[in-house]
Amino acid sequence: MSFVAPSSSTVVKKMKSYRGKIPLSIITASLCSFVFLALLYTERLSFLSSNSILKAGSCARRSAVVKPKRIEKNPDLDDRFEFEPDECDITRGKWVFNLSIKPLYTDTSCPYVERQFSCEKNGQLEFDYRHWEWRPDDCYLPKGGKIVGCLQHQIGSSFRRRPPNYEMPSVGLDSTTSRFDAEVALKKLRGKRLVFVGDSLQRSQWESLVCMVEWTIPPPHKSMKRGRIRNVFKAKEYNATIEFHWAPFLVQSNTDLSILEPKKRIIKIDSVSNSSRDWEGADILAFNTYVWWMIGPRLKTLWGSFANGEEGYEKLDARVAYKIGLKTWANWIDSTINPNKTRVFFTTISPLHTKSKDWGREDGLRCFNETEPLKNKNFWGSGADKEMMSVAAGVIKKMKAPVSVLNITQLSMYRVDAHSSIYTANGGKLLTDEEKAEPGTYADCIHWCLPGVPDTWNHLLFAHL
Repeated sequence: MSFVAPSSSTVVKKMKSYRGKIPLSIITASLCSFVFLALLYTERLSFLSSNSILKAGSCARRSAVVKPKRIEKNPDLDDRFEFEPDECDITRGKWVFNLSIKPLYTDTSCPYVERQFSCEKNGQLEFDYRHWEWRPDDCYLPKGGKIVGCLQHQIGSSFRRRPPNYEMPSVGLDSTTSRFDAEVALKKLRGKRLVFVGDSLQRSQWESLVCMVEWTIPPPHKSMKRGRIRNVFKAKEYNATIEFHWAPFLVQSNTDLSILEPKKRIIKIDSVSNSSRDWEGADILAFNTYVWWMIGPRLKTLWGSFANGEEGYEKLDARVAYKIGLKTWANWIDSTINPNKTRVFFTTISPLHTKSKDWGREDGLRCFNETEPLKNKNFWGSGADKEMMSVAAGVIKKMKAPVSVLNITQLSMYRVDAHSSIYTANGGKLLTDEEKAEPGTYADCIHWCLPGVPDTWNHLLFAHL
């Protein structure tokens, strides 16, 4: 059998045929490698997206998936995380003793603290009450007041089930995590008016905030103007003002200027306070009213004019009068305030601790000589009327204008240790030695020492901004 060599034309044709076709095995291998790499890359992106702390939103209680939030790239404001009150309940938590946390001010370093709240100046020698830090169960408060991150995503969900004590957590947080940053807060207020309106408790919150930020401002760049009704602190460099307007009922009364005996108070519940004209134009309005409504089970109320003096009033149940008064305030907000310009807050009850039997102390010395917060979870004493809180919630719910409720009642309820107690002043006068010896009668268990609990209220307020 003879061998016949293929012609040159035949060889060329076969070579061209092989060049135009890639073997199926090679194609299959290449496609599989590409798909594998693509899946690996996608999985890597998914892992980074779902686990990166910098992309986590607020604590999600009802969902197992945390959707990444868009990062606000502003180096001046610590706003990388979005605060969602519905997802992270800041009212549920514990007071944690943290000696490494130092107050931003004292009543001796800040010139704006009234003698009524100046516990150190008034002789208080024990300062542990300044080192208790509020730790919500599901999130924490970093500097600047913005609620960021979820504890369960950072250090495990077991943290939410830690034993009921006040020891420092061993992992995840340090003293700098929740330190309030005065400069960040001032930058949030740049070009704005923040106005606190209410009673002496609201005034203490105003003084607290002023003291929390004023120490960063050189004297030529700040000013304070005090009056009987209106107090204004100015941070000139930031073109910002932090104001307090005296209006203990939010509506008119015959004791707005001169604090007379409670029995002589008459409330004009159909007209908002005369100082309301100065509330207009504010960028942030923070209201409170409660204590003055609790002077007795029935209040002297009036419709119309004060021209008749003591005549013409009717006595109403305190809760009924409170509801009518709040409706008057709510109508003013709805008809006057532009929600596109002004953010409105309503602060809930600052609790009284005048009945030591509420927390099992039978000596009747009110809050005197208390040195730690109460550890009974969800403790609720007689110093905060839940029905009054329900009245306020019902009125706010029906308002047209959006109102953010700053719920400070439960977290403040634990702080029997932080009131002015016998280290206070009535009418600008310190208690006498004889009065100090009778704390069951004279201890002030309504107002708070500064620095103290109102600092936490302000931290929470800025968490909402």
